[in-house]
Amino acid sequence: MKVFSSEYTFEYSWEEVSTANWRKYCPWNDKSTHVLSVDTLSREVDAATGILRTERLITCNQSAPAWVLSLLGGSNTSHVYETSYVSPAEKRVTMCSVNLTWSNILRVRETVTYQPDLTASSPGHERTQFKQDAKITALCGGWQKIRTKIEEASVERFSENARRGREGFEAVLEMSRRVFGEEKEKEQAKMH
Repeated sequence: MKVFSSEYTFEYSWEEVSTANWRKYCPWNDKSTHVLSVDTLSREVDAATGILRTERLITCNQSAPAWVLSLLGGSNTSHVYETSYVSPAEKRVTMCSVNLTWSNILRVRETVTYQPDLTASSPGHERTQFKQDAKITALCGGWQKIRTKIEEASVERFSENARRGREGFEAVLEMSRRVFGEEKEKEQAKMH
């Protein structure tokens, strides 16, 4: 098993980040064109805790090497199952995802959290801490060298995708702030 970990601070409040998170794969994000669809399977709020729990199926176009497709079969379409928890009381978003496609060969379990960065935020300049961990395990029997190569290549690719994902989410956050700011201005103008 190989582990990928990443941390990043967004120059946006937790409220902005947790709201924009639902638009992460929208047309504003030109870095996520590989995402074909995001289907919400269930969504519920726990009455006791106020935590919003959402299950989604994310369908992607992954450009697997041709030799992998010819050897293992399948297509470039892959599916990821994601469960997210939004706790307004704790100001925490936790997203857990696992690959469904080729999960008998390679298992990828990812956990992402968004929380206010209390060490660097100040009134009017809130920031949000992003943490990402992925455990990548190749499941190809006793061939340790092959497993290690597959896991190392997967971590490298995961790292590249994570970087592009952060860049794309930054674009979504920027556009969200602009659009919501314009809407707020319109509402305020109507009131005067």
